Amino acid sequence: MSEKKNWIWKLLFGIFLAAAVIGVVVTCLQIRNRNQAEEELERLAESTSVSRETESSREVVASAVPTRAPESEEQPEVPEDSYIRMLTEKGIPVPEKEVDFEDLQANVNKDIYAWIYIPDTKIDYPILQHPTDNYYYLEYNLDGSKGYPGCIYTEDYNTKDFTDPNTVIYGHNMKNGTMFAGLHRFEDSEYFAEHPYVYIYTEEDLFVYEIFAAYESGNEHILYNNDFTDRDVFRKYLAKILTSRTMNGNINEEAEIGAGNRIITLSTCVANKSDRRYLLQGVLLEEEPDTGVAMGSAANEG
Repeated sequence: MSEKKNWIWKLLFGIFLAAAVIGVVVTCLQIRNRNQAEEELERLAESTSVSRETESSREVVASAVPTRAPESEEQPEVPEDSYIRMLTEKGIPVPEKEVDFEDLQANVNKDIYAWIYIPDTKIDYPILQHPTDNYYYLEYNLDGSKGYPGCIYTEDYNTKDFTDPNTVIYGHNMKNGTMFAGLHRFEDSEYFAEHPYVYIYTEEDLFVYEIFAAYESGNEHILYNNDFTDRDVFRKYLAKILTSRTMNGNINEEAEIGAGNRIITLSTCVANKSDRRYLLQGVLLEEEPDTGVAMGSAANEG
């Protein structure tokens, strides 16, 4: 009987040891995959040749437009883009960045369709949208491996041309400060004021958004629960943002925004609060803006 018990204990110990070894191996593989994914994202960011401006720099670089791979060495001189000229006249800095979407789609991931950049942060990433699975890039990396850090992505509730009233962009809140963890830095009012713009590059266009809000919110699905094509719904949504002040929230009340404008919402998790999200929102600076109103006025319209 004693020998039988010893045999059972040895078997159980063997099972436990095997499980522990498997657990260590799986953890090591996950760490390796995560490191490789983060290194690839960092490499891609470096390849876009960003001219990282100091906080005091206001120089506008007129060549900051998305580019495809050149068809020949000699290219005709391109007139200054009217959107860049508008930004120049407003004194808004435009980082020098060249994003070769043709190469990214062919050699990295075909679902890459845009690039997001916020100066003086680690937010400098491709944006993806999976054709059939809205949650795919929550759990999968650029190379198709499963696990963190995932990708910066949008869902098919949004088009890929940023013409929707509200484009929602998701990213993980990584402990090492990568992906969208940097959104939480906007909880600080000085940092919020010193970093006013988000830059989105696509194959055809550059979009510059003026940040008007950063705050903690619930985890409700923004696009599923709001029909932003209804201007009245959008107007009330904007008014609610201004009036829902939180301890770690900031609002730019000088931003000109109304129901005819287009905004982006960057969304990430809040540590130890599975039912909460931290949002950063910006309004598109347009050449011919809709007759929007200042945020303070928008709050009184709802």
